[in-house]
Amino acid sequence: MTDPIHQFTQERDKQITSYPLDTAFVAQSQAWLESSMRRRYVYNFDWLGRPIIQYPQDMVAMQELVWVTRPDLIIETGIAHGGSLVLSASLLAMLDYCDAAKSGSLLDPRAGKRKVLGIDIDIRAHNRAAIEAHPIAHKIAMIQGSSIAPDVIAQVHEYARDFKRIMICLDSNHTHEHALAELNAYASLTSNGCYCIVFDSFVEDMSEDLFPDRPWGPGDNPKTAIWEYLKTHPEFEIDTSLHNKLQITVAPDGYLKRIA
Repeated sequence: MTDPIHQFTQERDKQITSYPLDTAFVAQSQAWLESSMRRRYVYNFDWLGRPIIQYPQDMVAMQELVWVTRPDLIIETGIAHGGSLVLSASLLAMLDYCDAAKSGSLLDPRAGKRKVLGIDIDIRAHNRAAIEAHPIAHKIAMIQGSSIAPDVIAQVHEYARDFKRIMICLDSNHTHEHALAELNAYASLTSNGCYCIVFDSFVEDMSEDLFPDRPWGPGDNPKTAIWEYLKTHPEFEIDTSLHNKLQITVAPDGYLKRIA
């Protein structure tokens, strides 16, 4: 008798594999992504009351990866309004709750050792106050400073020593030089089987006039940094299945899985 769950998974995998071969569908997805960026669509969403500058598709992908890889620390560069920190913290709290439920124990909402560490060169006072006042703030730590400054890198590595499974999310300055420096600084902290996610790699695939007030663009962005980094780091591979199924994502080639 056919296992219906296995059958569903096979059918889904087959359709995901077909998407990149459908050139019209890929082109439509790419065109919609660029059109929506021109309309600042990505700024429209909140997570548990805090603005999160991400596409819903990437938020769902984050949930899937956290559930599968079960990190106890998520390190994020770039804080902005704090929505991404709150998203990660809530997903880690979900893991804490499920672990407690599985063991048959009652979970204190403030218990659980899983944490999110955010780094930003400028944590604005109103954003810091809102994050620190959030009900899930007990799972969030923050460092203010350049993510590629030696003293900040040292602080992050010291903080990470107390954790066993680590996920990395890089989402601050999107120039090639800065993204590559962040990869060199933090990707090595990624646990085997976990992910280092490099956001805004889609800049490489957008029109040159899409970011007129930014120092990055086609040829100078996180995707070019990813390609450069992977030349000498075979312990990572691009998980193309995520981009294939999402289609609408700011992180094409940016979901890096540590395989060794």
